[in-house]
Formats: sequence, structure tokens, C-alpha cells
Amino acid sequence: MGITAAVAGASGYAGGELLRLLLQHPQIEIGTLTAGGNAGTKLAEHQPHLLPLADRVLAPTTPQELAGHDLVFLALPHGASAKIAAQLPPETVVVDCGADHRLVSAQAWEEFYGGEHAGTWAYGLPELPRPGGRQRDELRGARRIAVPGCYPTASSLALAPGFAAGLLQPDDVVVIAASGTSGAGKSARPNMIGSEVMGSMSPYGVGGVHRHTPEIEQNLGLAGQEEVRVSFTPTLAPMSRGILATGTAKLKPGVTGAAVREAWEKTYQGEAFVHVLPEGRWPRTADTLGANTALIQVAVDERVGRVIAVSAIDNLTKGTAGGAIQSANLALDLPETLGLPMVGVAP
Repeated sequence: MGITAAVAGASGYAGGELLRLLLQHPQIEIGTLTAGGNAGTKLAEHQPHLLPLADRVLAPTTPQELAGHDLVFLALPHGASAKIAAQLPPETVVVDCGADHRLVSAQAWEEFYGGEHAGTWAYGLPELPRPGGRQRDELRGARRIAVPGCYPTASSLALAPGFAAGLLQPDDVVVIAASGTSGAGKSARPNMIGSEVMGSMSPYGVGGVHRHTPEIEQNLGLAGQEEVRVSFTPTLAPMSRGILATGTAKLKPGVTGAAVREAWEKTYQGEAFVHVLPEGRWPRTADTLGANTALIQVAVDERVGRVIAVSAIDNLTKGTAGGAIQSANLALDLPETLGLPMVGVAP
């Protein structure tokens, strides 16, 4: 019998993407599917594209329903995962796609999320450079995994090579990123309806208040082993999925464009899912659609002494569900790329 996986929050966007990918996974069998307010309904009412699972009835999200599986994915709002995870067996691999266990600092959690910090789990961004290796080293054999936020995935992968190589100053880092509307979840909101979004872009979470800010700082600080301060501004783009993140930072004195290029290429050399594009070719969100890939380009603005790093991901795939399965593969001692698409959909 294969590995059994339950998905909590199966009626939402992240849950639907998890199921789309798990249907292609050769060693994972989809078990119980749960939901909150949608419990008792068929999955087809919420995820009509998932035809093989159309007649599955969503169970309530309780520890009892999720127990008995080898693997549990929690695609729940922040604040909802910790209580459920605490009641699951310690041998179960629990992958939290929400924010509850991403941050190391309890103070940062309380400042940006409020409430009590639930603790820190192994961080699910395998390619993130850290002293002596990569974050994947922390994921092998892990039984509790915190999937990164979608903005931190794109932003951290874009800038981490420069901090890991000691090329960038840590006190003047700016990230501006555009996300598709699926990043806001599936709940109905007036500002997310088509007539409000189509043909328009708008910022939100301006002024250092977005909850992903401390997570980006945490990742870049881990890569460079020093405190990094980030000014992060998210924007909403008129597309359903995708993130384009542009990060800039001041170069340390004497750092050349050639050194920058070498650092980025060396960092991601051999990575299956993170690709530094040839010089002059810039990332597009369309090229990552449905794929567990991150496309990156880097340049130096010599006039002002800054690096500009741009990354594109699909926020639902590499930014959430794909990253979750990639991390679960490592935890279960499976090939890291198993069941994950590397090719996007075009046009």
C-alpha cells in the first residue's frame, strides 16, 4: 500500500492545487478530504476541475478525521493549524500551508499576526541557502513542516544568493511584488470581484505592515547570517495566479557585476526547480503557470550601486502546494522532484 495523505481545507485554492498535484504523484494515495463550512458537500461543487475526485464528500476538519494517514496537509487560514496539528500523532508527517509555524521569533509573530506563537517547524523552502548547505537538510526526515508564504518564496529565492555570498548590505533592502488574486484565497470579497480587478493594479499592506515582511527578513538573514531589514510592498495584479517579485539591495563596496552573476548561478546550479535565466532574458509569470519552478534574473545598476533581482513563480504551485509536496518528498525519503511538474502551460 502506498503513502496515504489527507488534505484539510480541500475546498480552497491551496487545497485544490494540492489535490491536482497529488493526483499525479505515483507514491501518494489521496485519503480523507476535509473542509470547514463546506463539510458535507461534494468536492465537485468547489473544485469541478478535479474530475477523479468529484464524488468525494468533504468531512469536517477534525483531528479524528485526519488521523490514520501517513501524511496530512493543512491548507487552513492562519491560526487554525496549530490546535489541530497538536492532536495528530508525532509520527505523522504534517505539512502546514498556513502561517502558524513559519516564524522563529515569537515577538515577530505577535507583532504581525497577534496571539500566541505556536512554535517553529522545519521551514519548507529546500533551495534556500544557509550556512553549510541548503534548507533541504532540515527537511529530510522531518515530521512537522511549515510551508513558506508565496511572497517570501519568490522574494527570498530572488535575493538570498547575494546575502549568502556576502555581497549585499543588509540595511537597505526593498521588495515590491505583484500577485494574482488567488493569493487572497477563495472567500468572496468586494475588492476581488472581476469588475474591480480587471484592468487595474493596486497596492495593499503598504508601510511595512504586511505579514510576510518578517518571514522575508528571516530567510535573508539566515542566508547571510546577519540581521536584514526589508521594506516590502505587495501589489494586486489583474491575473488569477502568479507572483513577480523585484528585490533590490545596495552592493558592498568593490562588488562587481561579474561577482553578482557568479553568485546567483553558483547558488542554484543543479537545482531542479530554480533557474537563473540567461543574461538579458527576464522572468514572466506566464512561464511558470502550473509548474513548481522559480525563474530568476539578476542585474546590477552600477550608477547607484544596487543589485536588482527578479523572480517569477506560480503562487499556488511553487508558492504553496508544490513547495508543500516537494518538502513532503524530502521528509518521506522520496525523490525531491517526484510528482511535481517542471513545465509550465502556454499560452
